[in-house]
Amino acid sequence: MNQTAPEQLTIWTFDWVPEGPRGYVRDLRLRWACEEAGLSYRVGSVPFEDRGAEHRAMQPFGQVPYLTDGDVSLFESGACLLHLSEKSETLMPRERALRAETLSWVLAALNSVEMVSVPWWFVGLSSPPENPLEGWLRARLTVLEDVLTARDWLVDDRFTAADLIMADVLRPPWIRAIGDYPATEAYINRICARPAFAKAHADQIAHFSRADETREA
Repeated sequence: MNQTAPEQLTIWTFDWVPEGPRGYVRDLRLRWACEEAGLSYRVGSVPFEDRGAEHRAMQPFGQVPYLTDGDVSLFESGACLLHLSEKSETLMPRERALRAETLSWVLAALNSVEMVSVPWWFVGLSSPPENPLEGWLRARLTVLEDVLTARDWLVDDRFTAADLIMADVLRPPWIRAIGDYPATEAYINRICARPAFAKAHADQIAHFSRADETREA
């Protein structure tokens, strides 16, 4: 679902990244959302190693992804995901209370979980005797484990954008290895088994692999 008509959505990512981040660069969230919702899109790229003024005009921090949709441009994966969700009931329920619940869980994934897990990971790279953020992260994961023990999905007893973003925040192996959270592990496995995720993930890996060939030429 990666065509080139000018009226289509364009998901912007780097032209290349090292092997480590592949499969985790956050344009995957938007590819996945489009695949789930059946939205036509194309993928554009910006240089990884020379992040110039044109890139920063679209994403002030020189990161990816950003999204263009006609004359609308958004940056930050959460904002882009919510924009896409407004186009599809698959991602965002239309009933007012359920929409509010979905919005809450999307922001919880970013602000209550990822806000802790990413700093925890960065601190851990230096291999301190104790990671001072570990208790904070475990507390967040315990809350989610309780929630996911009681339900299969975060909202409306079905897959929504809330599950997409929460699973993507939780799926890195370094987070999953922190402790025994069986309901959360089953949740991640169930969501990442979805064909739309498999397609988005494979497409991202292929995008960066093709760039290897160009760099070696």
